Amino acid sequence: MNATRRPAAAILVLALAACSAAPAESVDLAPCPTSAPSAAQAGTILADASRVEVSTSLGSFTIELDARSAPIATANFVALARCGFYEGITFHRVLAGFVAQAGDPQTRANRDPFPGLGSGGPGYQFEVEFPTNDQPYDRYTVAMANAMQYDPISGEITGGTDTNGSQFFIDLASLVGSLRPYYSVIGEVVDGTDVVDAIGAVAVNSAQEGVPVEPVVIESVTIEGGA
Repeated sequence: MNATRRPAAAILVLALAACSAAPAESVDLAPCPTSAPSAAQAGTILADASRVEVSTSLGSFTIELDARSAPIATANFVALARCGFYEGITFHRVLAGFVAQAGDPQTRANRDPFPGLGSGGPGYQFEVEFPTNDQPYDRYTVAMANAMQYDPISGEITGGTDTNGSQFFIDLASLVGSLRPYYSVIGEVVDGTDVVDAIGAVAVNSAQEGVPVEPVVIESVTIEGGA
């Protein structure tokens, strides 16, 4: 999903080198997935994952995971975080009062606007899991971006239901009633909302593209404890 401020239209999409005088301590990371987890794998992945600490160049915030309606998407996010996939990636699209979006690995090497920005992913896609009625797109909701197509008038889905990947967005305001329930909800920011607000207020190249002038970089993503 590249989130575009069009309430009745489709929202389309969609290693930090540390310098030190002492040798860097090696960190063993899990291998990055090459496909989305199965339902059984998702249960195993989520068994010891309940919160996510996201450290950025503007500060840290915490996501409380909510896998009720989207266990595959939530587990996929956790698996990507554990392999270091998100480290060095930027929030490449920030639309004030709407969403802040990240997860395109192309932004690790190129942080300026470029053709194809927002189209990168983990190398695979998987089915969208639709949120339940008790998971509205409130402020600070975290959901997966996708490239689903639907009729802007009727809302009828016409394609792209298998386009979840690595990109996610955070609602910067309540989008209840203005965003169709076509994006898999994986959690909510419960701590560090001031940091999310700061991300949402950065200067961008234009109100339409929303590329931050000064890149907002994800420095680390840490998965915390089980339920």
